[in-house]
Amino acid sequence: MEDVFKKFCAFGAGSKDAQPMMDNAKFAKLARDTKILDKKLTATDVDIIFNKVKAKTERKITYGQFQDALKLLAEKKYPGNADGVSKLEGVILNAGGPTGNKTTAGVKSGAVDRLTDTSKYTGSHKERFDETGKGKGLDGRHDFDDKAAAGYVGGYKGQGSYDTK
Repeated sequence: MEDVFKKFCAFGAGSKDAQPMMDNAKFAKLARDTKILDKKLTATDVDIIFNKVKAKTERKITYGQFQDALKLLAEKKYPGNADGVSKLEGVILNAGGPTGNKTTAGVKSGAVDRLTDTSKYTGSHKERFDETGKGKGLDGRHDFDDKAAAGYVGGYKGQGSYDTK
């Protein structure tokens, strides 16, 4: 049971070595992911139970407080049942750990691959990339023409005549 507690504590923390302390959001996630919520035990009940077991000045609960919260959850979910705590623990253990539901999965689309495949580029766009498909940077974008470098358009015939007037 402590292993599942630690998995939920570490979920979203970015580190597997997260402190074994659970906040209200992760406690609510535990209730949602293990599917223990129903008409007898609602999300509001889970929030109230979390606030009952935590210390007044703290925002997180320890494993010992988590065990106390499980007893209160079992009383609420299985009223009058003597082995409600063991039932609830069984449900939580069967769920294993947190799930990444409603997360955005990376989409692999043929259109994106086609549009970013530089080997299929033609014309002047092809000149911007080398044989490996790596961009050439400014060297691939500029036409190094003498007139263009001087600031004139390609068809202008009077280059250099401005100062002579």
